[in-house]
Amino acid sequence: MKPKITLKDIARELDVSISTVSKALKNSAEISKDTKDKIKAFAKFYNYRPNNIALSLKNKRTKNIGVIIPDIVHHFFTTVFRGIEKYANEKGYNVIVCISDESIEKEVINMEMLANGSIDGFILSLSAGTQFKNEYTHLKELLDQGIPIVLFDRVTSEIECDKVVLNDKEIAREAVEHFIKAGSKNIALVTTEKYFNVSENRRYGYLDALKAHNIKIDENLILTLPHDMENDKLIIEFFQKNKVDAVLCVNEIFAIQSMSIIQNLGFNVPNDISIIGFTNGILSKFSVPRLSTVAQHGETMGERAAKLLIDRMEWVDEIEEPFKTEVINATLIKRGSSIN
Repeated sequence: MKPKITLKDIARELDVSISTVSKALKNSAEISKDTKDKIKAFAKFYNYRPNNIALSLKNKRTKNIGVIIPDIVHHFFTTVFRGIEKYANEKGYNVIVCISDESIEKEVINMEMLANGSIDGFILSLSAGTQFKNEYTHLKELLDQGIPIVLFDRVTSEIECDKVVLNDKEIAREAVEHFIKAGSKNIALVTTEKYFNVSENRRYGYLDALKAHNIKIDENLILTLPHDMENDKLIIEFFQKNKVDAVLCVNEIFAIQSMSIIQNLGFNVPNDISIIGFTNGILSKFSVPRLSTVAQHGETMGERAAKLLIDRMEWVDEIEEPFKTEVINATLIKRGSSIN
């Protein structure tokens, strides 16, 4: 009797990747006929059979996906959800959405509730509380139970799973270089707490651009705002104290707040101070002047996240494919709030 073999065994014996073996056995057009014939013949000779446990799990699916987002205030998260729902529905899945309200406690409660037989996998962006406490036990426990998770936007290296992120550092650098090419020298950054991975990456891009153009970094021109407080007073004091001719804001709300305060202080936008914010939302399109923004392509991010999760949930071979991190390339949209 021939010993039972796995995809890994076939890949090792034929000196190909596990992914190639899997695709060949599924008759994928990506694999050449010669390679497919060789792999199929080897698998047949050794009586290869797919993992019955994995097939059983597939047949017991709820066809529901759980989505946890930090809030519904930011336009970005609504666009991501739209993309998730669009792709999931096309593939025959329903979507259940919960709001963590930036709380790790709510994030945990929502995930525990949905993981009790209601969903097949999760898509989420980490809450402020989770990133602040650097606490990911609840995610690790679900992964250990075989429930797949895809993180988007706010992610962590502490969790091994599929992820979808923005090229935050690169696009922030591009935005600052847009200011520099227009002649700006005193470029400010309005950001939030450092435990947010997206804000930190945007700060790195800001700093990189200044260094690349030999502009001295002035820490006084970096305003760090609490994510959960009224910030008008802090913003007013910042622009009263500092000479600024351009400002990059890490989200749309900070950008609209800053532009309103700058104008109330008697400055002209963009002639005195240019502004660029992240998220190409409704506020940006109807502000006066219209806000130059970084379009994060949230709907595309949602679609990619849903595809990663569904592909993972429907994978039935005993050897899982390696986790992937997909990067969405943002677009700088130049409007009236910045000098072109």
